[in-house]
Amino acid sequence: MPDSTPSIAPPRVQLIYQFAQTRERTPQLGNPLLDLLQAVRQHGSISAAARQLGLSYRHVWGQLKEWEAKVGHELLVWDRGQAARLSPFGDKLLWAERMAQARLAPQIEALRAELERALATVFDDQAQVLSLHASHDDALARLQDLAATQASLHLDIHFTGSVDAIRALNEGRCQLAGFHTRQQPGRQTLTARTYKPLLKPGKHKVIGFALRWMGLMVAPGNPLHLHTLTDAATLQARLVNRPLGTGTRVLLDELLGDARLAPEALNGYQNVQPSHAAVAQAVANGQADVGLGTQSAAQSAGLAFVPLVQERYQLVCLKSALDTPPVAALRAWLASATWTRELASLPGYAPDSSGTVQAMNKLLPWWAFKTP
Repeated sequence: MPDSTPSIAPPRVQLIYQFAQTRERTPQLGNPLLDLLQAVRQHGSISAAARQLGLSYRHVWGQLKEWEAKVGHELLVWDRGQAARLSPFGDKLLWAERMAQARLAPQIEALRAELERALATVFDDQAQVLSLHASHDDALARLQDLAATQASLHLDIHFTGSVDAIRALNEGRCQLAGFHTRQQPGRQTLTARTYKPLLKPGKHKVIGFALRWMGLMVAPGNPLHLHTLTDAATLQARLVNRPLGTGTRVLLDELLGDARLAPEALNGYQNVQPSHAAVAQAVANGQADVGLGTQSAAQSAGLAFVPLVQERYQLVCLKSALDTPPVAALRAWLASATWTRELASLPGYAPDSSGTVQAMNKLLPWWAFKTP
């Protein structure tokens, strides 16, 4: 029977923040109602959800009734003798909020980092701040946490595409940039055409960071049996892509070229999301069948992962900044045993001369230098 409840205007959103010793990264913004709905979905019981949240059953029941009155819709469905479950409206509400968080993750993280950067010197006399524009990466986000708590080094990260990150470095808008390429990019590849105009020997210094696996993020169990981009094109699987200017878009276009496929062969090539997490969430929500991303993002969203290529994530700074105190402190932390263990514990990641200045002609072989 259709819901005859009169339409009610959606609630306004107000953002607040708090200080904490540790930070939970998922979800990045908390909301008591959405946290409760997620707990009920997970446990199938209001009492179990209340215990998980450290609340009483009576309090949770009262909150649910108050929220149902505010939104004008039933949030939960109870059938005698059966587990509690979300109503269709409750399911839709939870889906919309989680999708929005996934899409906005880079912006939310940038806002949080900016607040932390502004407050860092107030709370820590020894604190150093390093501004970094970088392609979104789970290992970099983990580094941000550990460097702040264990090394008094606050990374002011602005997540953006790899190309825009290096441009920001060259324009003086940050001290460090993060980008990623295939391990052995050829001299005549799209990678070379994209990054050669941006990175110059004698001007830039590349610092090792990590190796990571990139591959197809697909539904659990890989029901469409997608193992290559050719499979995705043949079956016309719904793709979700990354925007122009991102390293992942460059990688996808290169892989298409390797497979002798035109972009138009993929169903959804123009459908883009701003981060690996947002791509993974689109697949998890059934809006797409496949997306190119990291193993870490796939695992966080409960997806299956088909590895395609291992790539190198690198940091780059101007030569003049290499030995400044913040960059030197970061290089030392990256080379530490603590960070090496942490990086190796992330799904799909491995250390790669972390913290060490790398020879540009080895990493980016389109530059050829003669031995004196």
